[in-house]
Amino acid sequence: MLDCAIIGGGPAGLTAGLYATRGGLKNVTMFEMGAPGGQITQSSEIENYPGVFREGMTGMELMEPWPEQCMHFGLKHEMREVKRVTKEGDHFTIHLDSGDTQEAKTVIVATGSTPRRAGFPGEEEFFGRGVSTCATCDGFFYKGKPTAVLGGGDTALEEALYLANICSKVYLIHRRDTFRAAPPTVERVMKNDKIELVLNAKIKEAFGGPMGLDGLKIEFKDGTERVLEVPGVFVFVGNNVNNHVLRQSDGSYLCDVNDNGEVIVDLKMRTNVPGLYAAGDLRIEAAKQVVCAASDGAIAGMQALEHVLEHQ
Repeated sequence: MLDCAIIGGGPAGLTAGLYATRGGLKNVTMFEMGAPGGQITQSSEIENYPGVFREGMTGMELMEPWPEQCMHFGLKHEMREVKRVTKEGDHFTIHLDSGDTQEAKTVIVATGSTPRRAGFPGEEEFFGRGVSTCATCDGFFYKGKPTAVLGGGDTALEEALYLANICSKVYLIHRRDTFRAAPPTVERVMKNDKIELVLNAKIKEAFGGPMGLDGLKIEFKDGTERVLEVPGVFVFVGNNVNNHVLRQSDGSYLCDVNDNGEVIVDLKMRTNVPGLYAAGDLRIEAAKQVVCAASDGAIAGMQALEHVLEHQ
C-alpha cells in the first residue's frame, strides 16, 4: 500500500512529493502520464519565479531540474493515467486506466485546471506568441505597448486593470454591453482612462507573422468590423477544472467542490475527506502561479506525512 499517491506532475505535485519523501514517507508515487513539469513548461519566458532572473529562461528550462531533485529522496513516477479515486474505510483506491488498482493511505490531487480557449481563428497559432491566458505571467512583456483583453467576468476586468498599470492602452473586448464582474471592479474599469471598452464584439481573427501576433480583427454585433493593432491579447473566458479523478460512478464528487468544480480546501490544503488533499490550480482561490502551486504542494506533502504518522 502507498503511503501517499500524488496525482499530477506539475509544480504542486512534484513539490508535494519532495516534501512527503524528504519528511520520511517511504512509499510515495506520483501518477503523471507525460513528463513532469505541468503547463508552465509551455511558457516562452519566465521572469517572476523567485531566484530566477536570467534572460531567456523558458518554462521548460525552469522545470528541467525539478524531477531529479524531487525524486532524489524516493519519490516514484508512474506514467499511468488515474481514472478515479474512491475511498472505503480509512484507505483510498486509485483506479488506473489499465483496469487495475492501487491502495493508498493518503492522496494529493494536483491535476490543475486548463484555461478555456475562445475558439477564434489564430488563437492556437499565436498561443505563446501574443495570445496568453495569464497577465501576471506575460503582461510585463508588453510594457508601454497596447494590448487587448477578451472577457467580461471578474478575472478579465481585474487583469485589464493590472495591465493598465503596465501597458500604454488596454482594449477590453466583450460580447455583451454589460459585465458579470463585481460592481466595484466594473466601476474601476469605467474610470480608468487607459482602458477602452470594445463591447458587443468578438474576435473574428488573430493575425501576425513569424515574430508573433500583429493584431486582431474585431466583429461587432451589427456586422461592422475594426482592426486593433496589438502585439498581445489576454483571453479570460473561464477555466476547465481538471477534477475528473474525484468524480464518482454516481456523478458525485469524492469531496466538496464549489459551483465551478474547484476543490474546497482549508489553509492546510485539506479537503473535507480525511487524508485527501488538493494543491495548485485545482483548489479554490488558486493564484495560478508556479510559486503558489509549489507552496500548495509543500503544505499538502507535509500534511500527508503528518496524517500517515498519526495513523500508524
